[in-house]
Amino acid sequence: MNSNSYFKRHVGENFFIDAFIDPFNKRVRIDDYLGDFTEVMNEAEQLAVESNAEKLILKSRKEDCKRLLNNCYILEAFIDRYFLGSDAYLFAKFFRDERMAADDWLKEDQIMEGLSKISLTREPPALPDGYTLKKAGASTAESLASLYRQVFAVYPTPLHEPEYVKKTISEGTVYFALYHEGEIVSAASAEVNHFYKNAEMTDCATLKEHRKHGLMKILLLKLEEELVKDGIFHVFTMARALSFGMNAAFKQLGYSYTGRMLKNCFIYNKLEDMNVWTKNLTKKTFAEKPAH
Repeated sequence: MNSNSYFKRHVGENFFIDAFIDPFNKRVRIDDYLGDFTEVMNEAEQLAVESNAEKLILKSRKEDCKRLLNNCYILEAFIDRYFLGSDAYLFAKFFRDERMAADDWLKEDQIMEGLSKISLTREPPALPDGYTLKKAGASTAESLASLYRQVFAVYPTPLHEPEYVKKTISEGTVYFALYHEGEIVSAASAEVNHFYKNAEMTDCATLKEHRKHGLMKILLLKLEEELVKDGIFHVFTMARALSFGMNAAFKQLGYSYTGRMLKNCFIYNKLEDMNVWTKNLTKKTFAEKPAH
């Protein structure tokens, strides 16, 4: 698993970068930076080479986009209002030809075309009989890890490990879970960035026998409600581009598609392309019913 990944701040004389070193997914991601942008790019690329990364991802501010394009970076997606209300642009630079091969791109385009026929959910889905919705704390780490082990043989972060789940909870990640007959059968989380006031909706998993009940929509809406209470109004997520169901769920809940990250991370048995979706939580998902 990906237990040897880590965050590190690199500080130079006239710049800094906050980097996520991710050997398992053979990538380096720059989450934040300030200062001389030429030095930022040079340091990021050097870090990718030293880490034997096949892909470098940089979350850019708008004013630096032209510089990145001039330096052979590829714009893959953007995230609305990521930097305290300003958009983030997700650029990539590849270091191996194989990592740039778009094996399933046309099939994924067809899935997106199919999603164009799907409309927004008109009203909040009801919790099915026999299910209970709860916020998941550190005491549920073993049960959450068990769910993720059952759903994902391979996952880009070590959610199979209870101690890792506990660590994420202690760092502010919010989990909600659905129980059936006392067991967690579905869960999702929001990884909160309190400094920039955004959150990533992630770690969505449902046991196969409990799918087709709309459980994930219930969890996502509960997470959104919790985030708004905490002053977080802009969220984003990444869904496997080959998964019609997950992408459909986000579209039905009012998320907007903003791009696709090529061979972004390992899920199941291969590097997966990931669709990026964003949502402004200040806008109502469902129309208010008229008073009678």
